[in-house]
Amino acid sequence: MSIARRTARTAVAAGLVATALLATPTAAQAAYGTIGERETVCAQSLYVRTSPGGAWMGTLYYGQTFLVEGPRSSGYIYGFAYGHINRHGWVQDGWFC
Repeated sequence: MSIARRTARTAVAAGLVATALLATPTAAQAAYGTIGERETVCAQSLYVRTSPGGAWMGTLYYGQTFLVEGPRSSGYIYGFAYGHINRHGWVQDGWFC
C-alpha cells in the first residue's frame, strides 16, 4: 500500500473518531455556571461543600440542578443545590451543561 493511501486512510479514521467524540457529551464540553441561572450538572457527581474546598455536605448527580448565585472563589461557585440537598453551598465551577 502506498504511503499516500495509508496517510489518507489514517486521516479518515482520525476524523471519524473526532466526530464520535464531539457527538458524546463529555467533561470537556461542560461549562462554567452563569450567575442567576439554574444550571444542570453535567458531571457524574459534584460535591456540595460548606466553603470553597471545605467540608462536604452532599453530592449532586448528573442531571440535577444548582442555582448559581455567585461569587466565584478559587475555582468554586456559590449557590443553591436543589434535589435531596436543598441547601446553599459551594460547588466546583465548570461542571454544568
